[in-house]
Amino acid sequence: MLGSFPPPKKRWAMEFFYPNRTNMMWEMMGLIFHGDSRALTDEKNKTFRLDAIKQLLEEKGIALYDTASAVRRLQNNASDKFLDVVEQTDIATLLQRIPLCCDIICTGEKSAGLLCEDYHAPLPAIGSFSTLQIGDRAVRLHRMPSTSRAYPLPLAKKAEPYAKLFRSLQML
Repeated sequence: MLGSFPPPKKRWAMEFFYPNRTNMMWEMMGLIFHGDSRALTDEKNKTFRLDAIKQLLEEKGIALYDTASAVRRLQNNASDKFLDVVEQTDIATLLQRIPLCCDIICTGEKSAGLLCEDYHAPLPAIGSFSTLQIGDRAVRLHRMPSTSRAYPLPLAKKAEPYAKLFRSLQML
């Protein structure tokens, strides 16, 4: 799974991917895999259950990374709309480290758009995929809805395309 880039550090609730407490990623993953949106959150301390998150990711074979390695934030917020990508992640090199990976899930338009642009593929509709040729490997790039609260969909609606994809990949 690839996001764009983490928010400014002042917004972090933990030292891991999707650290912004207002981001819905871990609520969504709790809902999808545990049937409870609170399964991966620590409401009392306004953070996340990092050990439970890592265990879930390992059990399901989900790797996380960002499509950008360096960015410039044009406004002092977490929005991808005002994110200037200075350096993109070398996805081909990253994929060499995970040779069995044949699906990339992008958690929003920015991350999907960067990869589609780099590999000359059409930007898929939300919930759909495009095939990218990365080196000698064909990889399906799935564009999913952003888990940011700024993306105007309720949690259950955001979770639907992710759950459908995880079922199709036999992870659910």
